[in-house]
Amino acid sequence: MRKKVKNSIVITILRFNMYKRIPVSTPTGLALTAISTALVCVATIAFSFYVPQTRGFFNIGETMVFTTAILFGPVIGAFAGGAGSMLADVLLGYPHYAPATLIIKATEGAIVGYLSRKKPKFNPKSWKAFTFLIGLIIGVSLSVIGAIFYTGEVELALGIPQLIALNTVFSISSTFWYVIGALVVVLITLVGLIFEPEIGWLVFTTLIGGSMMVTGYFIYQQFLLFPLFNIQVVAFAEIPINIGQVLIGLIVTIPIVKMVTRSIPQLKR
Repeated sequence: MRKKVKNSIVITILRFNMYKRIPVSTPTGLALTAISTALVCVATIAFSFYVPQTRGFFNIGETMVFTTAILFGPVIGAFAGGAGSMLADVLLGYPHYAPATLIIKATEGAIVGYLSRKKPKFNPKSWKAFTFLIGLIIGVSLSVIGAIFYTGEVELALGIPQLIALNTVFSISSTFWYVIGALVVVLITLVGLIFEPEIGWLVFTTLIGGSMMVTGYFIYQQFLLFPLFNIQVVAFAEIPINIGQVLIGLIVTIPIVKMVTRSIPQLKR
């Protein structure tokens, strides 16, 4: 009986997915939207680094924003990304970022969800070259930004600060980021050459959505945060932080999306 119910849920999801969009107004759509929103919120809260210069924080919420948008489309991606991330801001004690987060993360989810369904038609060789180029950009960017802004002693906060005080301090060397960057280049290139040349498009769509997020927060911090909340910050300080957030988010997102679509092939576009 349980297996039959599970299969019926999967079939319903796939039926909606054939139209490249899951209607949010349906029971299944509402359930997926609620679950996705909760996952975005939890992922954002789970690991966070406080950034004193901007009174904000680094987090891994991009992982679920990207994953939700790619799997379920721009509508659910926008709602889950905006509402889930905004709720996390409030719970983590950053309500001054909540209004901007709602708009910025919703736009990010919509962009990624939309572009992931607009894959251009290239020949296999062009896709392999495109994927290699994207992988090289990601790997080099991660190495440089990590080595400059994420080395030395860092403090990691786990959970909601007001409820759980689980902080840990540790040190990260620049070598760590160089190794990670090299591995990213190698892995993306190998996947593109051997398994799926078109994977570069998913990486590219997350970069476009992530770039909008970086730009949106910079504009908010530079021009709106002080007039609205009387909080002065160094907006430029968070640009590399947010770029790192995007890069790590997409690196985690791609394997998750691939595992899900491998288990449910009908989710592939």
